[in-house]
Amino acid sequence: MAPRVLLLLGMLLLVSLAKVSSDLKIEEEILEEEEELRFPNEPLIVKDGNRRLMQTVDCGGLCKSRCSAHSRPNLCNRACGTCCVRCKCVPPGTSGNRELCGTCYTDMTTHGNKTKCP
Repeated sequence: MAPRVLLLLGMLLLVSLAKVSSDLKIEEEILEEEEELRFPNEPLIVKDGNRRLMQTVDCGGLCKSRCSAHSRPNLCNRACGTCCVRCKCVPPGTSGNRELCGTCYTDMTTHGNKTKCP
């Protein structure tokens, strides 16, 4: 009777140790994933699949300068960021010059058929 009880307690101890060690590994993996997802002060840099032909675009910095004189800068930055990621271009200056980025930038519209990109 005593050996069975000791064997049962030993098995329970091993199972609980295995569970605790696997939980620690899972927590470490989650923490590593969270660290990879954080971008504290880094600008958003967009890269295309073919890196030789497409240059990197700093959407955050370009949109910040583009929307600096806008009456609603937060709305402008959000729309500009979307357009920059999709078209990989932000026109120079604070307004106008939209045709310099091509049809992708000029033809993008909202659900209300208004031009999306500032």
